[in-house]
Amino acid sequence: MPSRKTVRIAALTVVAACSAASALVVTSTAQAGTVRIHDIQGSTRISPLAGQQVTDVAGIVTGVRTYGSSRGFWMQDTEPDDNPATSEGVFVFTGSTPNVAVGDSVTVSGTVAEYVPGGTSSGNQSLTQISRPTVTVVSSGNAVPAATVIDAESVPDAYTPNGDTAASGSINGLTLEPTKYALDYYESLEGMNVQVADTRVVTATDPYAELWVTVKPGENATRRGGTVYGSYTSQNTGRLQIQSLGAAADFPKANVGDTLKGTTAGPLDYSQFGGYTLVADRLGTIEQGGLKRETTRKQAQGELAVATYNVENLDPSDGTFADHAQAIVSNLQSPDIVALEEIQDNNGATNDGTVAADQTVKKLIEAIAAAGGPTYDWRSVDPVDLADGGEPGGNIRQVFLFNPERVSFTDRAGGDATTAVGVTKVHGKAQLTASPGRIDPAGDAWKNSRKPLVGEFTFRGRTVFLIANHFASKGGDQALHSQYQPPKRSSETQRHLQATAVNTFAKKILAAQKDADVIALGDINDFEFSDTVRLLEDGGALWSAIKSLPKSERYTYDYQGNSQVLDQILISPSIRSSAEFTYDSVHINSEFNDQISDHDPQVLRLRP
Repeated sequence: MPSRKTVRIAALTVVAACSAASALVVTSTAQAGTVRIHDIQGSTRISPLAGQQVTDVAGIVTGVRTYGSSRGFWMQDTEPDDNPATSEGVFVFTGSTPNVAVGDSVTVSGTVAEYVPGGTSSGNQSLTQISRPTVTVVSSGNAVPAATVIDAESVPDAYTPNGDTAASGSINGLTLEPTKYALDYYESLEGMNVQVADTRVVTATDPYAELWVTVKPGENATRRGGTVYGSYTSQNTGRLQIQSLGAAADFPKANVGDTLKGTTAGPLDYSQFGGYTLVADRLGTIEQGGLKRETTRKQAQGELAVATYNVENLDPSDGTFADHAQAIVSNLQSPDIVALEEIQDNNGATNDGTVAADQTVKKLIEAIAAAGGPTYDWRSVDPVDLADGGEPGGNIRQVFLFNPERVSFTDRAGGDATTAVGVTKVHGKAQLTASPGRIDPAGDAWKNSRKPLVGEFTFRGRTVFLIANHFASKGGDQALHSQYQPPKRSSETQRHLQATAVNTFAKKILAAQKDADVIALGDINDFEFSDTVRLLEDGGALWSAIKSLPKSERYTYDYQGNSQVLDQILISPSIRSSAEFTYDSVHINSEFNDQISDHDPQVLRLRP
């Protein structure tokens, strides 16, 4: 996912992908007092007055931002027009702490500009603002314009129109239809004082003092209170990000399923991370929903339990080893095999050429034993320094933990960072040429990305082949709230190559042994309905077992109000055809504000 570091600059970015009318460059200065805020906002996302000097624009201050590099204030017109597409609020960008207060009646002269949070390369929508302002306070203590209520009835079910093909898919130049499309509805309120009431939390409070709520409680609800993201074409339109104009330390700690009770009100902003955001000067209170971390059932004596768990850049300096150990022992019930993702080298992000991770893994194994779990053994392959992406210097990789009291690992020499593992047929059975090994590490699919770790295990006399994966991240994709609709998912290109490579390898095993038990698992960084998974499943070689769950339980990650699938366990036909496998997405992290990883682990139990 994208980095959260962002800087707001005073330099202006005027979006060019708009209609001819809105792209008109105006060089004159409007007559003092004749331009209203709704004239500035216009009926598209781009102001018809972009680049123009305006004078004595009147409004009441509704919110003041006194922190960060985006300092300024919101003001709203008390004399709205009758066009629902034109917002009556606007942000005034001062760049320094403004000398105004909520309730001040002001006039503002300055330049109308379009600012794109994250820059034009992000694909984000732009925020209309007045920059380089001269502000005159006319009076103080005035009533703030009544907040517009955002609720299930006001937000349309359709998310957005497709972009104008003449403008490269941009929706900037399209006339807003706020009664038809949710993104148009929110845009029509940009900068205005808005409110929500008694909303359910659908993404827990994060380190940046943000949370997400839904104003549509029945919209694709999970059984634990979130909102399932189930397809590219059916967005959850009730999602809204909540921030605070107050101190971050005072922001409430909430989990998914909690309720933000009472009224939460403030200006509607547009953020680089999350899009439309209610910046609250009045926050409701959190009513806890009582969400508990899940515990899966213990595998039976004759069942093999295989898990995948992204431990989020774990290195020896982290303070989360005991927590991860407790999760593996108690919540996952000590699976027989655990494929770990994001195990860093022995000194973490220190970039000094270290690639070994034995100290990281040993510390986790010892913590698991101390928590009452088995003494796991492990296998992995150290990467080439700086060749596998992730945090610079961290050298993340996949690792197999396995309980030697329950399963055995078949070691075959020859597996290293640069040697491609192959498949042979011996006495009618498939066999790896190296174990552990890596799939095609020099292939283009794995450039600057984690190479799949392959291993051969034996459980109760049956061989099981595991392929542990951590596909390329979704960083760089355009956001759901992008100005480009439908948004472009550029990161898919590499994941499609990776999926094809893993599928091809699985097919090699099955060609050597038709009934081979093959499990491909890990952080796939894509959805169960995506083309990435379709390519992994090609020809029936594999099948994503999370699809055996009800839709309300299909999620492993929570992002911007959407509970979604990123982590998966895919199984070969011999396992799928058996009625004796069960799948569990064990929700211990993604829904909680005190998570130890941003991913939920997955557990598959089978009888080989």
